[in-house]
Amino acid sequence: MREDWDRRAREDAQYYVAFGRRKQSREEFFASATEVLRILKHEFRRFPPGADFSKLSALEIGCGPGRLMLPLSEAFGQIAGVDVSGEMIELARENLAGRKNAKVVQNSGADLSGFASESVDFCYSYAVFQHIPVKEVVWNYLREACRVLRKGGLLKFQLSGLPAAEVGGHPPRNGWSLRSAVPQAPPVAGKGGPADTWQGVNFRPEEVAHFLAEQNLQLLALNGFDTQYLWIAARKPGAMSTGDSGERKVPPRIVQVTNTLTDDVVVPRSGCHACGSLWVTGLDGQADLNSLAVDVDGELTAPCFIGKHAWNGPTQVNFYLPPGVRSGIVPVSLRIEGEAASNKAPMRVIGPGPWVPKFLGVSDGVDLLSQRTIASRSIKVNIAELGVSSPEELLRIVAADLDGVPIEKISALLVEPLTRRYVLNLAVPETLESGLRHLNVRVGNRGFPPVLIEISAN
Repeated sequence: MREDWDRRAREDAQYYVAFGRRKQSREEFFASATEVLRILKHEFRRFPPGADFSKLSALEIGCGPGRLMLPLSEAFGQIAGVDVSGEMIELARENLAGRKNAKVVQNSGADLSGFASESVDFCYSYAVFQHIPVKEVVWNYLREACRVLRKGGLLKFQLSGLPAAEVGGHPPRNGWSLRSAVPQAPPVAGKGGPADTWQGVNFRPEEVAHFLAEQNLQLLALNGFDTQYLWIAARKPGAMSTGDSGERKVPPRIVQVTNTLTDDVVVPRSGCHACGSLWVTGLDGQADLNSLAVDVDGELTAPCFIGKHAWNGPTQVNFYLPPGVRSGIVPVSLRIEGEAASNKAPMRVIGPGPWVPKFLGVSDGVDLLSQRTIASRSIKVNIAELGVSSPEELLRIVAADLDGVPIEKISALLVEPLTRRYVLNLAVPETLESGLRHLNVRVGNRGFPPVLIEISAN
């Protein structure tokens, strides 16, 4: 790990960290963190109201050259980062120069030795564990994160959740299964080949949930199923984590059921809006995704998010509708540790709307920041709401050409199962000369409007 990441740092650290383009400017590099920062800062509301962030500390596992640490140093009183690469650490020191509340440390690449137990309030990691080729190293990092977290501290991290290559062809799933019904998944290498320090190991959400339960961490959110970006939020139980004593004073009561994505009171039984939210009062502050189950008309499904918008308001519990739910008024309730725990609330389920394929954008396959100028002879296309169940199915019905010249080499990656959002990677035919070209993409009998791109001579 150290040798490979030192080499990558010397070659082009900003590219290997942010993937945007080779030789990014400093401004482009730090701007590329905007969406990740939004995801991380979304967890800040889990701290108690009025929390003084100037007295809180953060720790990043795999800090690289400090892309996330620099902006987050403005939020926390103290922030630290570790990285296996000494070259990355030196770049981070340069980028964080002048930030007296920030420090970076080269570590072993497997633990957080040097950080005291219960000394960190917020521990996070992004685009790091997906590169580690040994699962036990990732598990050990997570054990260490649990150790250094204070009571009530939060852990937010990302793993690769891509399914194993040999499982290809299965339909994408919107949620994860209840742990009691699914055995722990065996270790699998990165999709498409053996694990290495770039293409590390993949994880199933069930095994992550099982591991966090063993560590006595509250599992608060799981999303990004079957994608490279499986995001997990967890909390170390303790004084800061909840506003009550953990004792259930009144039975949980579902006061409303809404659509998670639209705030409507109707939920389609399938499709890109088939996700519901229960708004629950009286829910134990220690409840988490491992202890809860949602009963949808007698069918149990695992929730994917639990949290509050207001500290004293109802708790929001999100869940994806299980397959086969009927239309109409459907009873929904909560179970805790397998036991019925709430009232049955009505949820209005409607039939799914039609899939309306959307062309979201195109860029160079390597220089993602390009404006339709293709220099690498690889084209990346983002499309959504296709209604196809897997990359393999999509590849059977997709076709593309440049001014009528067929593109023979096409690969597909599922990015978001609920909206059926895919990335297509298209190889420009070797015989095609540079210049302006019209890119035509068709999925089945549906053709998107032509997109004008420029094949660069460079």
